[in-house]
Amino acid sequence: MVEAGMRDRFVVARAFVALSVAMGLGRFAFTPILPLMLDQAGLSPESAATLATANYLGYLAGAVAAIAVHRIAQSVLSLRISLVTLVATIAVMAATESVTAWLVLRFVAGAASAAVFVFTTRVAHQRVRADGDGVGWVFGGVGGGIVLSAAAVLVLGETADWRVAWLVSAVLAAVLAVAAWTLPGEPRTVEHTAAPRPAESRAGRRGFVWLTAAYFCEGMGYIVSATFLVAAVAASGSAHWLGSAVWIAVGVAVVPSCVLWMRLARRYSPASMMTVALVVQAAAVAVSAVIGDGAVQMVAALCFGGTMIAIVMLALGEGARLAGPRAAAILTSVYGLGQVLGPLAVAPLLGGGYAAALGLAAAVIAAGALCMIPVLRADRAV
Repeated sequence: MVEAGMRDRFVVARAFVALSVAMGLGRFAFTPILPLMLDQAGLSPESAATLATANYLGYLAGAVAAIAVHRIAQSVLSLRISLVTLVATIAVMAATESVTAWLVLRFVAGAASAAVFVFTTRVAHQRVRADGDGVGWVFGGVGGGIVLSAAAVLVLGETADWRVAWLVSAVLAAVLAVAAWTLPGEPRTVEHTAAPRPAESRAGRRGFVWLTAAYFCEGMGYIVSATFLVAAVAASGSAHWLGSAVWIAVGVAVVPSCVLWMRLARRYSPASMMTVALVVQAAAVAVSAVIGDGAVQMVAALCFGGTMIAIVMLALGEGARLAGPRAAAILTSVYGLGQVLGPLAVAPLLGGGYAAALGLAAAVIAAGALCMIPVLRADRAV
């Protein structure tokens, strides 16, 4: 039993690091570097939204490919190729000022991020006890990578060059990729809690439809804040370090959030906790849009980070209960579609600053919370 526990911890540690590379750096290093690119590389807010869309479109394509081609989610070679690709695409961002080249790089990075994410979460669910906190800590790796990327920009200081920021992020990703390199691919038998039986009732099917709508809203709304939060803080005239500090707060909050929300979901239900998390997140994004005070921004960042990845776990858990194994593919697809549409929807609003874009994002997330009302009813009925 002790030996099995040690193996679990090693798997959790390497999976945590893999998600730090795939998500915290591969996807979200762009967020703290964006203000530097806006100031120094001639990038416009509208082009920044397009780059974000390219990354999220790549992620959607990679996720769908990993679901359709099972070898992607099972092959250690796929993991390693994706890790190398992520490091390379991060580094090459510094080698050009072509928006077209950046679009290609961000698309490829998104696809590689998805491949690592799908592989890592599969390993975590197959090799780590489902009735403990291990899987939650694995998802916390997203926050670890966010902290590293933001801390790197903060340490580089007010005069940081955007190219140096990308290269430093690439070095960090390379170091972490080495640590994740030996993440095992072959499953072993572990002690799991009983898988939830999908609800076959009409109420259960209706509840899943509304859950899908809520999750789409979350994907579309949260990604706007995740992309432009640091740029919005920088544009508000705050101290240069505040944007990076806010993004560090987001990452710090992400790390334990899945474990905490999972424990609450066991006591109450995934649907009820997802509803609460959506309300908290909508309020946090709305506050960040209208109040520029540094302390308020930090609190809003903690609330945002404390919900952004936890909602993913809660939605997938409730989806499995309502619709069984097919829920993960459906929910992942609509979430990815929401992430693609989010930056496109707010791009016309960015010319006048970021407040309107964040306000729209808060409204979309709030709409997601409203969509959870029928899910809560279905939760009680099935």
